[in-house]
Amino acid sequence: MLTCAIIDDDEINRLTLEHYIELTPSLKLISSLADGIAGLAFFREGNRVDVLFLDIEMPHLSGMDLLRVLTDPPEVIITTSRQDFAVDAFALRVADYLMKPFDFARFTQAVERVQPRQSPKIGQATVPTVEGVGHTDLFVKVNSRMVRIKFDDVLYVEALSDYVNIVTPKHKYIVYTTLKALESRLSVFTNFIRVHRSYLLNTQHIDSIEDNTANLRGGHFVPIGKSYQESFYKSLQRI
Repeated sequence: MLTCAIIDDDEINRLTLEHYIELTPSLKLISSLADGIAGLAFFREGNRVDVLFLDIEMPHLSGMDLLRVLTDPPEVIITTSRQDFAVDAFALRVADYLMKPFDFARFTQAVERVQPRQSPKIGQATVPTVEGVGHTDLFVKVNSRMVRIKFDDVLYVEALSDYVNIVTPKHKYIVYTTLKALESRLSVFTNFIRVHRSYLLNTQHIDSIEDNTANLRGGHFVPIGKSYQESFYKSLQRI
């Protein structure tokens, strides 16, 4: 059983999470708090939990600021109505990112993702979030939507723990898959090249290269890792 806490200033969302936790035999609720300040006090008093369900936008101390203050945070599942914090949240190594309103099925999926991280003997859940639809595009699952993305529109892909950030000129898509898995899917396209342990780059969108940094259209920048530089520059000779 995993112990858990809720920090969310939205009472309806707290009650929903409390109900979902009650329905989940593998979870035990330790505390349900209404703001980040109370959450900070909870942890500074020495309390520990396995999983924290954390809102982002709260008065006085936001969820993101709380995460930055905690020296040894538990596994964190973000619960928010804002998608634009996803990249920053995954940079802080959160386990999952739930967009409000979410149903019990999506909640359960997030909990199942936390369990293997807490108990290595439990098998890792697999979630099919990238679906092929042809030779020029693919569908990716973003929250509850399936979004079509054309390969040619992808500027780069960035690894975010067990997720990737697929960046196009107009959008960023946080998708539950690994960079290695997506690299395999894109291997048939010679313009997609691994240039860093955390980046897969579409060379079609390079405007210039300076100081081992690829400058892309629209003001995007991708670092070229030292161990990837030789193969990368050789590939440019064929473009």
